[in-house]
Amino acid sequence: MTDEKDEGPMTLNVGQRVRLAADLRLAGAVTPAGEPPEEPGAFAASLSLAAGIEGTVERVDEHHRQQSHEVREYLRLKSLLDDFGTQMPPASRRQLEEQVGALEEEWAAYQRRMLRVTARVRLDNGFVLDDAPEEAFTTA
Repeated sequence: MTDEKDEGPMTLNVGQRVRLAADLRLAGAVTPAGEPPEEPGAFAASLSLAAGIEGTVERVDEHHRQQSHEVREYLRLKSLLDDFGTQMPPASRRQLEEQVGALEEEWAAYQRRMLRVTARVRLDNGFVLDDAPEEAFTTA
């Protein structure tokens, strides 16, 4: 039994022991060894990895998501409001506050998904998962 608390996503660290949180199925074309890679594989393959397989984190990569037009506009307007709002005429300030308010939901959504973390994990069975999202793992 584990004492896992629902405090958001787990933070992965190099050297950390983790386990797969769900079953994975990898599928695709296979090219036999010795065949030119540009020739399409005559075989299809599938591999299943069961939840609970443990491994070690070898690398952690952070990917910052790009800002949408709405997020950039929120930042611009919010900065304008914070810096000059007290000096603005009341009607202009109210209009700016409404524009910022209309974009707050987009800003909040961006903050929730601002950083995407992937990892390279060497599983104990010898397989390596590369660029796997951190949500695929739990603490071992």
